Amino acid sequence: MCKNNNHIAWLLLVAIFVFATGSNKGQKPNIVFILADDMGTAQLGCYGSQYYQTPNIDRLAREGMTFTNAYAAAAICSPTRASIMTGKYPARLRLTDFIPGKTQDEEILQVPQWQQFLPLEETTFAEILVENGYQTALIGKWHLSKEKRPPRSLEHNPDKQGFQETFVTYKPAGRNLGDWQVPENDAHNVDTITNRSIGFMRQNKDKPFFLMLSHNAIHDPLVSKSKLIDKYKKHPLNDEPENHPVIGAMVESLDNGIGKVLNAINELGIEENTIVIFFADNGGKHSYAKQTPFKAGKGWLYEGGIREPFIVKWPGKTKAGSLSDEMVSSIDFFPTFLEMAGVSFSHNKEIDGRSMVPLFLGEKSERDMLFWHYPHYHYGSGMVPASAVRWGDYKLIEWYEPELKGESDYIELYNLKDDIGEEINLAETEPELTKKIFQKLKDWKKEVGAQIPVLK
Repeated sequence: MCKNNNHIAWLLLVAIFVFATGSNKGQKPNIVFILADDMGTAQLGCYGSQYYQTPNIDRLAREGMTFTNAYAAAAICSPTRASIMTGKYPARLRLTDFIPGKTQDEEILQVPQWQQFLPLEETTFAEILVENGYQTALIGKWHLSKEKRPPRSLEHNPDKQGFQETFVTYKPAGRNLGDWQVPENDAHNVDTITNRSIGFMRQNKDKPFFLMLSHNAIHDPLVSKSKLIDKYKKHPLNDEPENHPVIGAMVESLDNGIGKVLNAINELGIEENTIVIFFADNGGKHSYAKQTPFKAGKGWLYEGGIREPFIVKWPGKTKAGSLSDEMVSSIDFFPTFLEMAGVSFSHNKEIDGRSMVPLFLGEKSERDMLFWHYPHYHYGSGMVPASAVRWGDYKLIEWYEPELKGESDYIELYNLKDDIGEEINLAETEPELTKKIFQKLKDWKKEVGAQIPVLK
């Protein structure tokens, strides 16, 4: 009798174990999306830097898949962030500049009246995830409201766009915003964003969740802890044009925060069911640090302004230490997040992005084109109105000032495979190819309703 009771008890324990592990196995995955600000690939060890110390991001790359042809949909923050939320090109949204933008009287062209906040009518991926049982949070930078700060920011803040828990942060400004934003404490909110994010994960570890850590780092102003800055000032590669001691300190602080998040995922026992993604909203500011091997930086439609670091760790899906040269864009996150979550979504014709899930599994993409449209002036970088298309290995840029003034040299064409620095303009030597690719850009602008600047 005792033996039978023990046997029954053992069977019950086995049944409970099978049920428990089976339910965990079937649970929708958690998604942790880490978005850096103003960061290109030149500031990361896993992309080849010998100066910037990023052991935790490098660890993510060793354990996941690293992309070498990942793009932001814009060379500045607000349009890229809007593309992530909606899966749409900024040109389709008519949200094509950083909010609120900036104009000056001496501009040659009249820029269009563009959309200066993300409308509540737009459906975000977060809203769909909530409808499908996810807990959602956005901790950090938003920059899709009419203003960054209350009261005008409140009606279009992330809590109105599907994020159940929010804490909006701002870059340091020229006024006192609190003791945590002084350089020796937490100037760029890395610790604040990190700690609040870990708290959210701890509270929701038994439920499927989507967490967006939207960092202010490494956006200027260039401030950080003096001890870290001194460390990089002593680095033997400090004089190289890609390197900057304050940015080095800011990058290391950001990486430390990411390390704490990765450790927390492990400590909570949710590592095997948590996808971790690292991306950035636009390239780094090249006046501070060159974006080698790319040309220019933030604000520009050259590669330095739009080519981004992108790493995905999906346990059981992405191959550890793998590389992908597939061409992807920030517009792709919307359908990707939904497919990762097992959410069926009717792909209407206005969703420009494509799910990257097949790429994470090692499959190839049939995509051969990506587009950019910036009908504005960006005074921080010197960028002027332009549009661009990448078609296979080729990249074409259309400049509006000379075109609208009737000048002939308003097209640049580069072969990125042979000329990653965009130094050799092929427009004159390859006239038929230039015409063909330019037509693709014109067709796309018409299809999305791109706003075009005009002569004053």
